Amino acid sequence: MEDPRETLDYSYERQLELLQNVKRGVAEVTSSKKRLELQRVKLVQNIDKLEGQARDAVAAGREDLARLALERKAALAQQIEGIDREIADLEKQQEKLIASEKRLSTKVEIFRTRKESIKAQYSAAEAQVKINESVTGIGEEMADVGLALERAENKTEEMKARAEAIDELMEAGTLEDLTGSRDEIDRELSKISAQSNVESELARLKAESGKGPEKAKTVEEGTEERKGV
Repeated sequence: MEDPRETLDYSYERQLELLQNVKRGVAEVTSSKKRLELQRVKLVQNIDKLEGQARDAVAAGREDLARLALERKAALAQQIEGIDREIADLEKQQEKLIASEKRLSTKVEIFRTRKESIKAQYSAAEAQVKINESVTGIGEEMADVGLALERAENKTEEMKARAEAIDELMEAGTLEDLTGSRDEIDRELSKISAQSNVESELARLKAESGKGPEKAKTVEEGTEERKGV
């Protein structure tokens, strides 16, 4: 997948290269104009010199030399006119290049600002996507955990219901308590033994109070003895 941040950086580098080319163009035009201006200064100096030579030749009666000096002066004047035109053209080019440089520099700066803003937004969106993906994964995992908990709770409720049902059946006598240490016979024998103990205790108490069989037998024996006497 193409990273738009890399594309933006590449476009920005290309614009910087174009801006540097324009700046070099401005520098070259400025340098060329400067050379022409220096050349023009020298030509003007030569013209002034030829003007002086022509004057001296006329004063000396040498019209031929004066004419030669003036002819050279005229040729130099034509060169100066050509240089002036070239300088004027270079000045126009310089102005255009400087204006282009300013416009391009402004565009590059605007692009740089937008580029950094877009890159920041993309990075933030990318981070948000990663976070959302992580949260989604956690949510799915928690959903699975929730289902497992729900199943465990349902099974627990089922086991509790079964335990309560078994307790009710055992209390009703429908089911034997297999967890006890004695069976039904043991329980019945225990009841008989307990009942026998109760009867023995009752007989003892009756005997002690004079209402039991032993006491009655003793009373009868005493009565018979008195009758025999």
